[in-house]
Order: sequence, then C-alpha cells, then structure tokens
Amino acid sequence: MFPEQQKEEFVSVWVRDPRIQKEDFWHSYIDYEICIHTNSMCFTMKTSCVRRRYREFVWLRQRLQSNALLVQLPELPSKNLFFNMNNRQHVDQRRQGLEDFLRKVLQNALLLSDSSLHLFLQSHLNSEDIEACVSGQTKYSVEEAIHKFALMNRRFPEEEEGKKENDIDYDSESSSSDLHGTSSKSHSVKICFISKELWRKSL
Repeated sequence: MFPEQQKEEFVSVWVRDPRIQKEDFWHSYIDYEICIHTNSMCFTMKTSCVRRRYREFVWLRQRLQSNALLVQLPELPSKNLFFNMNNRQHVDQRRQGLEDFLRKVLQNALLLSDSSLHLFLQSHLNSEDIEACVSGQTKYSVEEAIHKFALMNRRFPEEEEGKKENDIDYDSESSSSDLHGTSSKSHSVKICFISKELWRKSL
C-alpha cells in the first residue's frame, strides 16, 4: 500500500450577490459578498464570506502594493463616473472585475503572505482596523480577529431563497451560484508567511 498522496491545495473565490446599501439620506453604495473555499494551509479558516464595497478593494490594492513594491498587481475595474448601480450590466461588469482581481492576487505567493489580505477576506474589520491589527496596535491578533468573525458566521452562507428589499435581483450567474461549503471550524494552522528577504534574493 502506498501512502495516501497529499491533496493539491486550492483556493476558490467568488464575488457575488451585489446589494444596494443606504449610507445616508442622499447616498447609497453597492457592496459584494466575497466567498472563500480553500484547503490551503495559508488560511486560518477554510470557508468564509464577507461583504466589501468597491472603495475597500481600492484600499486593499494600495496596501498590497505598498507591502510588495516589486510585484505588479492586477488592475481593478476602473471607476466609471457614469456608473449606475441600477444598471445590471454596469454592476455585473464591476463584480466580475473584482472577482478576477482577487483570483489573480490569490495566485501570488508573496501577496498571499500579507496579513492585510487575510483580514480583508475573512474578517469584518474596516481598513483602519486592519492596519491597526497588522501593526500590533489592537488587543486582538490577526488570527483572533478571523476566529471571532467565524464564530459570528458559523455557517458558510448559501444562496437565500427570498431576496431582501435592497437586493439587486439580476438572476445572473454571480447571484445564483450554488456554493456549498462545510461549517467553519477553528484550525490550528496559522497564516503562512514568506520571508521577503529570501524572495528578493531569488530574483
């Protein structure tokens, strides 16, 4: 009998379910659900879903670039001054662009070692709190922030049968994807980090 071969690692990401959120009386914005399903040792949680808006993606790209100056990051979908959140095509093009961006980011080992990326994908923290957590200015660690979020969202969300009032009912692939995942459990595996000095020497 040969020993069981180690399973190949994978990271799957979906950006889906765009929803209009009311910011104040005059302003609204769209956020998107980011779902992760992985067996990678780099991730604290193997399944997760979190909602983020476009400007948070912009912050993430800037953050990743500042931490990996020699890496050419993928582009985000451009910010269109004529973007209409009630236009199905506009919203779905942006959703697809955001998903493509994350997929390319997750294929880069150096970017995958950035704690900011993991907190963006697997916690509820905003950009300011992520920066504070990564720099050690919070009472909780990166792993604790992710575990706390997981406890608040024990089940890997599947598509809701009924749409809420602020949902954008497009019946597109992005909002009807059948995602299945296991219940989120605590894992002893921690976020993997790569020595940037060794990486630079290998260039």
